[in-house]
Amino acid sequence: MQFDFDSMTGLERFEFLTGTIVPRPIALITTIDAHGRLNAAPYSFFNIVGHDPAVVAVGVLPHSEGRLKDTGLNILDTQEFVVNLVSEELAEAMNTTCIDAPPGFDELSLTDLKTAPSTHVRPARILSAPAAFECRVHSSISLGPNQAIVIGRILTAHIDDRFVADFEKRSIDTPAMKLIGGMHGAKWYTRTSDQFGMDRPTWAARQKKGTPA
Repeated sequence: MQFDFDSMTGLERFEFLTGTIVPRPIALITTIDAHGRLNAAPYSFFNIVGHDPAVVAVGVLPHSEGRLKDTGLNILDTQEFVVNLVSEELAEAMNTTCIDAPPGFDELSLTDLKTAPSTHVRPARILSAPAAFECRVHSSISLGPNQAIVIGRILTAHIDDRFVADFEKRSIDTPAMKLIGGMHGAKWYTRTSDQFGMDRPTWAARQKKGTPA
């Protein structure tokens, strides 16, 4: 079956994309507004897109009230934000921050999550997040009224000591973080505990075995 995106409504495209492109990592983003008020909101339209420089991309969709969401507005105003990764332990609190609170409201005040000062940016990071990335805007792309892709350069990362396998090698114990991902619909998530491994093939090994190209 073929789906013509030009003939689909925005909601239909949203449902289709979020139902097929899974799992999606979740960024619980903390920002501050022009008055210094903290804001927190989860985004699954998010991923790492480069390592030299280290950059992440966040897709900010329009607010249902026809305005730019607080996160997007704050990022574009201050040029700073923090990406806090979400573990199973933080799942319920992350979901709470989805609430349709009025502009300027601190969603973290509805949770038990504590914050800690960041090192290079003004927005605080979430202390219990297994990993937090302080970011400054590298660039942004407007996708239309009140929506944009924000590309942030990672300045520094905070990792809970429990998840550092080897500091000298910068090795992380990823399974121990128990991160979750976004799935289909508005309420479904997945754990990252069910894993399997595959060795990446090399051309040299293939030629050594005499396997036809």
